[in-house]
Amino acid sequence: MPETSRRGLLFGAAAVSTGALLTACTSNEPKSAQPAGNSQPAADDKPGKPVTIGFAGPQADHGWLNAINVNAKSRAEKYSEVTLEITEGSNDTAAQIGQVKTLINKKVDVLVILPADGKALTQVGLEAMRAGIPVVNLDRIFASPQAYRCWVGGDNYGMGLNAGHYIGEQLKGKANAKVVELAGIDNLELTKQRSQGFADALKNYPNIKLVARQAAEFTVESGQAKMAQLLQAQKQIDALWNHDDDQGVGALRAIQQAGRDEFIMVGGAGAKSAMDAIKADNSVIKATVLYPPTMAASAIDLARALGQSKGISGLSEMEIPTSLTLYSAVVTKDNIDQYLPTGFN
Repeated sequence: MPETSRRGLLFGAAAVSTGALLTACTSNEPKSAQPAGNSQPAADDKPGKPVTIGFAGPQADHGWLNAINVNAKSRAEKYSEVTLEITEGSNDTAAQIGQVKTLINKKVDVLVILPADGKALTQVGLEAMRAGIPVVNLDRIFASPQAYRCWVGGDNYGMGLNAGHYIGEQLKGKANAKVVELAGIDNLELTKQRSQGFADALKNYPNIKLVARQAAEFTVESGQAKMAQLLQAQKQIDALWNHDDDQGVGALRAIQQAGRDEFIMVGGAGAKSAMDAIKADNSVIKATVLYPPTMAASAIDLARALGQSKGISGLSEMEIPTSLTLYSAVVTKDNIDQYLPTGFN
């Protein structure tokens, strides 16, 4: 699994210069009068104070979730002073709460938690914070900001927005264009946000109508079944947005079985299978909108900085930010070589 690009910042989520820290000085002040900016050391690759990071995530029963674990482990291995205590992972909220409590009892220095259900895990996040263990909340957000020190995750609304704008631009000159949507799990907030972003983007294109929507379950099997239903109901479409590349594998099977190729397909998340198909350019899939699992590597970097009481290189603030939202880039054949190394299995 490729690691997060360094791009200047340790946590790989923004391109910031690795040069001297920003300061608030003016050019006409003598050096002795210039404020120091971030007066404490910023986190860097050099070994520092030993830090034990507890990592608790859901069961890795999905390509993206497995990539989350891989990114967390590989990033922690880069640092000789970091010990990673990683749980087995569970989609059962009670089991995951128990795993986090075990990490709290072990008195880890920092916790990184990707909750199976953000609302259900909020209380244990609060418990960790009250015990003096800072929490990095990964992706699925807790119900209270008091339950975490820092949140890092993807932009679900932006993912839908960018998918909609890409499709809109591809169909700009087509009258009465028809679009269908293969969503994820409807009771998840992330699915609602992706659909809302997509709907808002399409409002900019009056020639396009969303004619059908099916919610799948983020699995290959459900993607195939739900896509088959969409194709049976819609005899002619111009574009499909599929929220998730894992279920997209099944969707492509259904499309091939139906012998349909009159439309373009846009995937979601950035799986290697989708990127390979985009590069080959021999199927309906023409783009995927990223939801980078490298956010787990970013979370480890942030947790390490927290554990060592350090700031972030390239920023003048003495503390790490309270939130970090990753960008959902659209990957097409024009930029596939840039993003292909980040694809996950």
